Amino acid sequence: MANDGGRKQFWKRSGSKVPGSIRHVYGAQHPPFDPLLHGTLKKPGSKPPTTPVKLKKVSTFQEFESNTSDAWDLGDDDDELLAMAAENLNTDVVMETANKVIQNHSRLQEQHKLQEEQLQEDKPVPFSELPSVVYGDNRLVKSVSESHASSSAESVRENSSMQRSQSFPHAPTDPLEGEVADHNTSATPALTEREAFRLDKFKQLLAGPNTNLDELRKLSWSGIPKQVRPITWKLLSGYLPANVDRREGTLQRKRKEYFAFIEQYYDSRNDESHQDTYRQIHIDIPRMNPESLRLQPKVTEIFERILFIWAIRHPASGYVQGINDLVTPFFVVFVCEYIEEEVENFDVSSLPEEVLQNIEADSYWCMSKLLDGIQDNYTFAQPGIQKKVKMLEELVSRIDEQVHRHLDQHEVKYLQFAFRWMNNLLMREVPLRCTIRLWDTYQSEPEGFSHFHLYVCAAFLVRWRKEILEERDFQELLIFLQNLPTMHWGNEDISVLLAEAYRLKFAFADAPNHYKK
Repeated sequence: MANDGGRKQFWKRSGSKVPGSIRHVYGAQHPPFDPLLHGTLKKPGSKPPTTPVKLKKVSTFQEFESNTSDAWDLGDDDDELLAMAAENLNTDVVMETANKVIQNHSRLQEQHKLQEEQLQEDKPVPFSELPSVVYGDNRLVKSVSESHASSSAESVRENSSMQRSQSFPHAPTDPLEGEVADHNTSATPALTEREAFRLDKFKQLLAGPNTNLDELRKLSWSGIPKQVRPITWKLLSGYLPANVDRREGTLQRKRKEYFAFIEQYYDSRNDESHQDTYRQIHIDIPRMNPESLRLQPKVTEIFERILFIWAIRHPASGYVQGINDLVTPFFVVFVCEYIEEEVENFDVSSLPEEVLQNIEADSYWCMSKLLDGIQDNYTFAQPGIQKKVKMLEELVSRIDEQVHRHLDQHEVKYLQFAFRWMNNLLMREVPLRCTIRLWDTYQSEPEGFSHFHLYVCAAFLVRWRKEILEERDFQELLIFLQNLPTMHWGNEDISVLLAEAYRLKFAFADAPNHYKK
C-alpha cells in the first residue's frame, strides 16, 4: 500500500468499474445514458472519451486487493474530488445562471413598483374604494419576463394575486364599476401583457382589406377589448360589411336611411293609432339601467326615437316591454367609441350633435339585427319565450334533477322567474358590464341570442343550486330567484358561466337524449 503512494491511484486514472465508484444503473427504472442530456456536465473543449480498456479478469483475492487497496484512502482525495466536480459543473454556466435569476427578480420587483405608482397616479380619486380598484387592476398585471411562462404558472400567479386583492376592503360599487379590471365601460386602465397581446391580434385582424369574420368570432368569444368593441360589434351583428372599402359608404347610407325614417314616422307618435305605443315607451324608458343614463333628457329622447321607429317598422310585434333594455348595451358601447371616461359619469349631451346622431343610428340598426333573430319572443303571446322557458325546465330537470324537484315541491314555476331572463336576455339579473361581456360571446356564437342563451340560463340557475336548496319556502325562493346577488360580478364570473353553458350546449344540443334517464 505504501509502494502505491508515489503513483497516481488506480481508481482515479481508470474509468473502470471499481468498488466505491458511482455509475449509472440501467434497467426498467433508469433510461439509457443520453449524451445530449448530460453534455452540459462536461467541461467545454474536453476530448471525446476513448474506448475504455477491457479489465483483466481478477482471479485471486490478492490481485483484487492490490487493485483496490487505495479505494478508501484518506488524504488530499477530498480536495481533488471537489476540484474535479467544479470542473465538470462548469462554474461559468453556474454563475451566469445565478446572475440571470437575480437580475430577473430585481427587474420584476422594479416593474411591479413602477406599475403600482403609475396606477396610483392615473387614478388620483380620494374615495374609499380606491384600494379595491387599484389592486383589482394590479391583480392581472404581469411582467415582461413572464410573457412566455406556462399556463399553469400563470394560473398560480393570478390566484395568488386575486387572494391578495381580496384581502383589501371593497366599497359598494356602481353597476358599471367593478373590482375586476372591467374595461367594458370604464376608462382605459393599464393593459396587462395578455390584454395588450389580444388587442394587437384584434387590430391586425381588423386592419386587413377583408376581415375574416370566422376568425373574428373565434377571437371575440373570450371577450373583446374596449378599444375595438364598437367596430367588432358592428361587424359581428352584420351591420357593417367585411370589406374595409365598403364600410364608410355603408355607414353613411344606413345613417341617412334611419333619419329618413325619423322624418317620415316620428311625427305620427301623437296620432291616435300610435299613442298607446308611444305612451308605453315613455313609461318604460325611466325603468332602464343604469340610472345615470336614464336621468339624462338627451338619452331619453334618443331612446324614444329608436324604439318608436322600430315598433312602427315591425308591426307584427310592435313595441313590447323588455325591448327598451336591448338598446342600452349598444348605446353604451358606441358612446365609449368617442369618450375615455366612464359612461355613468359622462354627460352625453356634451358630445357633438353629429356624433350623437351617428350613435343613435348605429344603435338602432344593431338592435334591429339582434331582434331579427328573436322576434318571435315579442309577437302576440310571446311564443318564443314560452317555448324557451319550457325548454329550460326540461333541460334543468335532466342536468340537475334535485334542483328541479326542489322547485317543483315548493310550487315554483319556471315562468315566474325565467320569463324575465328570456325577455330581457338576463339584463335585469347581472350588471351592465357583465351584459356587455356576455354579448361579446353571444355575437360570436351561431344563434347566440336565440339558442345559446338557453344554455346560459340553465348554467345560471344551477350556479345557485346551494342557495336554492337551502330555501324552504315558496315566497323566499321566488324573492331569491328574482333578486340574485350578482351586483359584484365581473368578467371572471361571466367567463365561468359561459364555459359551463358551452359544456351544456356541447353535450345536449346535438344529443337531446343524452341526459335522459
